[in-house]
Order: sequence, then structure tokens, then C-alpha cells
Amino acid sequence: MAQRKVGIKDIAARAGVSISTVSHVINGTAPISDEVRDRVIRVARDVGYLDRRKNKGTIASLRKILLAIPQDAMPENDVNLVSWTILSTLMQESESRGIRIVVHEIDHADAFRQVPEAARAVDADGIILVNDDRPALLKEICNSKIPAVLINGEDPEMHINSVTPGNRFAAQKATQRLIELGHRRIIHLTWQGRRTVDRRLDGFHDAFQDNGLDIDGAITLIAEGYEPRHAEAAVRDWLARHPDLDGVTAIFCAADNLAFGAMKALKSAGLTVPDDVSVMGFDGVGLGELHVPALSTVIVPLDEFGSAALELLESSANADSKKRAARRLELGCEVVTRASVGPPPR
Repeated sequence: MAQRKVGIKDIAARAGVSISTVSHVINGTAPISDEVRDRVIRVARDVGYLDRRKNKGTIASLRKILLAIPQDAMPENDVNLVSWTILSTLMQESESRGIRIVVHEIDHADAFRQVPEAARAVDADGIILVNDDRPALLKEICNSKIPAVLINGEDPEMHINSVTPGNRFAAQKATQRLIELGHRRIIHLTWQGRRTVDRRLDGFHDAFQDNGLDIDGAITLIAEGYEPRHAEAAVRDWLARHPDLDGVTAIFCAADNLAFGAMKALKSAGLTVPDDVSVMGFDGVGLGELHVPALSTVIVPLDEFGSAALELLESSANADSKKRAARRLELGCEVVTRASVGPPPR
């Protein structure tokens, strides 16, 4: 006679807990104390139940995660609305799965090994790294063998898993939308220091090349940073040097924050959006729709980053001991045309 498979009822009896508690531990559907969770997992492993569930990829292996964040992406930073939205939904998703988040602020002066050391110090099951894609840091995390996911960053060497917008193709689509409206000289307002932002510049150039347009019409303007004040200063300076606009009829910004600053500079110069200059953003933060005029932008599914990162981390934690190739997940983006974009002036 075939031996009966052990189920959660048997695990509950052996662990001295309720069936619902075992279900919450296995499925990650409610916060459970570390002591009870460890006891349930230990029993599930001893009776072979854990292996069966892992083979199906349905075991909730994450109990505690180290969330490593640069200071400018911390929740209390009211300028970086993109990171704020990503972190907010990540926290909500983690809470619903019963996963504890331990925040570690990254000090760029620190040694790179301090992130994996911090994860070990709190006995974390994995690391979620936000925005910081410095190669040395990614390599150090990879060498630590701790499951990890990079959110909103780019890892060309594929050291660890990552979740990012489809930056290049989305930027190409946004620029294509402007070209279809008749714009031929367009400024791409951006800033330096982020690979993800560089991909948006690549997409901007792709659209000109795809349409056989003179690449001289694709003008790059570099702001000091991503904040609205940086964009306002960059556009104000460019307008001082080009009071006749030099044929430019649109500005495609690498972030909504830059678009807000650009529109302020245009208004200060007596120019109207979109009658004189159209403005397109990138990110889709909530303020864009409330802006006057409402901001045309690339809508990034910011509320999906948290669940996608947790699923990648869960998958890595459930993988067997052999080395597994890193996965890069790019999320599709949508271009939304609002009042800030129109045809070029006659």
C-alpha cells in the first residue's frame, strides 16, 4: 500500500499549532512570529512536505528582508516620488505576505561589503536593493550568496536579479508620439549618473533613427540632478542662450520631476505649454495628472515593482543550491498624452 502523503494537518499536529497557522506560514499570508514560523518550517522539512512544495515553487520562504536604500530614496524624501511610490507598495505587499522589512540606509562612503554584512546581522533571507547599481556593490552582494533583487537599476553583468521599467523602448515610444505630432527638433532633458536614465536617452535617439530624421534635431540637455529646481535652472540657461528656441518645439524629460521644472522655466520666459513648446515626462507620478497643464508622460507601473521583486526573491530562495542565472524583469510602460503636448506651432 502506498504511503499517505503528509499534509498541513499533520504538520500542525506535530508543530503544536493550528492548521491556519501552518497555512499562513507556508503561503506567507499573515505575519507569524519567528519562533513559530521556524518550528513549522522545521517540521515541514523533516516530513518532506517542504521539498514537495518547493518543487512546485509554492513555498513562502521569505521571513525577513533587508531593504538597502540610498539616502535620497528614503521614504521621508518628498522629492523622489518614484522611489516613494515603489517603497510604499513594497511595504504593503510585504506586510500582506507576513514578511518583515528591515531598512538599511546605504552610505556611499561605506565599504560595499556592509550591505551583505547588514543582511547577515539581522538574519535576513534576502536583500532588496533600490536604485543603487554600482558594479562593485552588485558584485559584493552576488559573492555573499544571499538571494537579492535590484529594483529600478541596471546590472549589465547580471550579478543579481533585477526589476526595472522597459526604459529604452518606452522612451522610444514617447519620442515617437512627439514625432507623429510633427515635432522635428526635440530636447531630451536628462541628468547623469544612472544607467536606467541612459537607456531613456538611447530610446530617444532610436526614435529619430527609426524615422530617418536628422540626428541633429535630437538635442540633449543635461541638468545637474533629477529635482525640479535642477531642470528649471538647465532650461532657463538654455533659453538665455537660445531666445528664439532654435527651432525646438518639444522637450522630452527623463523624469516627471524634470518636466515640472522645465514647465516652470518656460512659463517664466513667457512661453506657453503646449502652444509654444510641448513637454513630455517619464515616470507617471500622481502629481503629473494634477499639474496645469496636465503632464503627458510615460506611465511606469510603479505599484508592480514590489510584488515582482518579492516573486523573484522568493524564486531564488526556493532554488536548489546550484548556481542559477540571474533574471532581469523589464516591466512594460504606457505613453499617455495629456494637455502638455500638442502639434508644433505653425
